[in-house]
Amino acid sequence: MAFGSTRRKDVKVWQDTGLEAILKADVSTATIFGKAWTLHVREILRVSKDENLNMIYDTIDFLKRHGIEVIFDAEHFFQGFKEDPEYALQVLKTAEEAGARTLVLADTNGGTMPWDVYEMTKAVLNSVKATVGVHMHNDSGCAVANTIIAVYAGARHVQGTINGIGERAGNADLAQVIPALRYKLGLRVLKGDECIKRLKEVSQLVYRVVGLQPNPYQPYVGEYAFTHKAGVHVDAVLKNPVAYEHVDPELVGNKRRFVISELSGAANIVALLREFGVDVNKKDENVRRAVAKIKELEKQGYTFDKAPASALLIALRELGLYNRRVENYSWTVFSNSTGISVAVVNLDVATSRGVDFDPFVALFKALIDSVKRVLNISEEPKIEVSITKSQDNMYRATLTFYINSYSWSTQGVSLNVIEALVKAFIEGFEYIHVLKSLGRA
Repeated sequence: MAFGSTRRKDVKVWQDTGLEAILKADVSTATIFGKAWTLHVREILRVSKDENLNMIYDTIDFLKRHGIEVIFDAEHFFQGFKEDPEYALQVLKTAEEAGARTLVLADTNGGTMPWDVYEMTKAVLNSVKATVGVHMHNDSGCAVANTIIAVYAGARHVQGTINGIGERAGNADLAQVIPALRYKLGLRVLKGDECIKRLKEVSQLVYRVVGLQPNPYQPYVGEYAFTHKAGVHVDAVLKNPVAYEHVDPELVGNKRRFVISELSGAANIVALLREFGVDVNKKDENVRRAVAKIKELEKQGYTFDKAPASALLIALRELGLYNRRVENYSWTVFSNSTGISVAVVNLDVATSRGVDFDPFVALFKALIDSVKRVLNISEEPKIEVSITKSQDNMYRATLTFYINSYSWSTQGVSLNVIEALVKAFIEGFEYIHVLKSLGRA
């Protein structure tokens, strides 16, 4: 689909370079935006209201005569309707008469409230026969709500972006709109429910492509969207997930998670273990010891809600289901004025060296070589590193490991940043070994 504007003022439609480019694009459909607010007509385009209507009609008619279907985006429609409803509707009717198949109401400055969107959308539906759509910006934080209420009013075409990425405060987030339309309004969306099960996958892909960190709190697809950490919540979800989940996370390609935090109790440990096929009673003394150990480490700076794999290892150790494979380790990192860094790592009986201009890369090279030999692991996961420093000068290193579509996070805390990294790194690979011993990898 091509995207462009109505012809420029004082230019014949067949001479407009923008429309010529659309024809050359060889597409079956074009989305054309035009002005629906008299303020823009007067002060931005600086044409008469009639000339603006002519620009809209000429453009759509021209493309239609060349075999191109047209979706018309009425820019600033809601602001225009508030100021001059008769003219805003006239803009839509002109586009409809010219042959536009869909009329899109755009909240271009993102300032319209949901109740106004509902009333105005209903007014449009009573005035035109073409399909009505919406295009919402998020400047007032209502883009998703405005989109859903417009569809509730009768709109049947939705524009938005994955993750809401867009100009200024962004656009309506399709990762929220799509499941809301399907599972809250009961409408058929895309090509069916199997498509929606890939929603988180698509959301994550878009974040990677544009180089942004995913928002873990994002509804439906965020890492924390179905993550439970308060003990009361976890206990209830274990009995019936509907108690705290408004939809099944698998419907949107997400999954339920239980994490350990300062709000946790024995129920969280039980839930975390159950995910790995280990069934225990929350009154088990070993479980209570694991909770006490975790809370003690939190006082030292650990945050296990960000590193559930580290919490799982603690619980398994307290239950006697796992023993550390790497009991003793040491490391040394050398850097000098040549810019070269050399790291030497000793893990039990394995010694490895890593060389790189970046001292951390050199360290990781040495660690990977040693840990793979000690734990007999062939996989080499992708690793993301996050380092924070507390007010008491403790470094917290959180490492997230990825193998294919599976990921897990571990954590190390120390006054020395490299020591914190080494702790988290070793635990990350110990976790792979545990997965294999539990038949999960």
